[in-house]
Amino acid sequence: MKPFPASSPAVLALLVPLLLSACGQMKAVGGGTEAAYRPEFVAQVPLSAGLSTASLEATYGGRVLSEARGEGYALMGFSQGEVRSGLSAQGTQAVRVERNRDVFQGGGLTATMSARRTVWINGEFTTWASARRTVWINGVFDFLPQNTGTFQQIGLEAAQARASNLGAGIKVAVIDTGVDIEHPAFAGALAPQNEWRDFRDNDTNPDEEGVLGEGGYGHGTAVAGIVLQVAPRATILPLRVLGPDGSGDVLHVAQAIDWAVKSGARIINLSLGTDSRSNVVQDAVARAAARGVLVISSAGNDNLGSLTYPANDATSAGPAGDYSLSVGSVDGGDLKSSFSNYGKALEIVAPAENVYTPGPDNLLVSWSGTSMAAPMVTGSLALALGENLGVSSRDMAKGLVEKTTDIYRNEMNKAYKDKLGKGRLDLARFSAQ
Repeated sequence: MKPFPASSPAVLALLVPLLLSACGQMKAVGGGTEAAYRPEFVAQVPLSAGLSTASLEATYGGRVLSEARGEGYALMGFSQGEVRSGLSAQGTQAVRVERNRDVFQGGGLTATMSARRTVWINGEFTTWASARRTVWINGVFDFLPQNTGTFQQIGLEAAQARASNLGAGIKVAVIDTGVDIEHPAFAGALAPQNEWRDFRDNDTNPDEEGVLGEGGYGHGTAVAGIVLQVAPRATILPLRVLGPDGSGDVLHVAQAIDWAVKSGARIINLSLGTDSRSNVVQDAVARAAARGVLVISSAGNDNLGSLTYPANDATSAGPAGDYSLSVGSVDGGDLKSSFSNYGKALEIVAPAENVYTPGPDNLLVSWSGTSMAAPMVTGSLALALGENLGVSSRDMAKGLVEKTTDIYRNEMNKAYKDKLGKGRLDLARFSAQ
């Protein structure tokens, strides 16, 4: 992990509040290793041919952060004063300005993550998934037997037996708190180092930062670990956008989505969210969709009848909706998790309570939250796409949702009829088609 200030207490808790609402090529303007710029407001503005960076800044009064001249737009940052004096004077083209700092942040107070201090002794995903090892032994998930019940619930044993490539060749971008890049579980499973990015600190080291038991520390590591348990030969692209407290900026999330597309990711996992729609982030999701990249988002952990964004936009019309999925959580008996958000925009659910996965500092931990449901779906799609069946990503995602298990037959779920998606993730059924 990244060095953390020595003044921070080394606290290791058994139960930690889950603070995450899970749970086109762009050219950066400027250079060097200066601290990440975190404007109060951000906007996407039109960029016509021949218009210089200086002209943009003179016109709108803010700072140009990145440009996509081929697509005709730029991202700009603004202070409170610049929004009032600069944009208010522009009457030619409408510019949608939104708050930037810490908009993506925690709120799932009803979900918890257990961080029992257990030393990781399970080795690397890549070695375990090689031809010399058996993924399942007598119905037990060999790599992490603690997850056997969860993975049998979604039919992972049958799916991994049919998908012999186990996700090989599929790059998954995990946009999150970072990943413990030194954890032995990830040896050989990460994208080339020149693709790594930390948008929060404006450097190329997307390692987790913080103290176990505080804020969102370990969240991204857990998410990446779940993806690789489902698709153990997939490649993880670690992109850090959330700080140690689990909060993150609109600008960094949008930039990370664009970077993931540029770097060849086939799937983007967003186990994060916000209560209000971000046009800047949704525009980035639309750009990803235009290139056939899937975006999987968690529904949120507030037990509300509406989803966090961008999950709430996953059913929108057009390519952005076609290439997006929203994911909620159920327990081991297919009942809605007490913390999971629900609503008409929810498309699929997956079991996400007490899921065991790698933790920072060479630990094994367990987490609960829709943040853990999303990477189950992400890993499932990586597993399927790795078989190179000639099916588009969009159709693969559609098929995954259609081949789910009906959970509304359970009387205790009837109050949520049509608000828990099509059903629960069922890889045995999906992989049999």
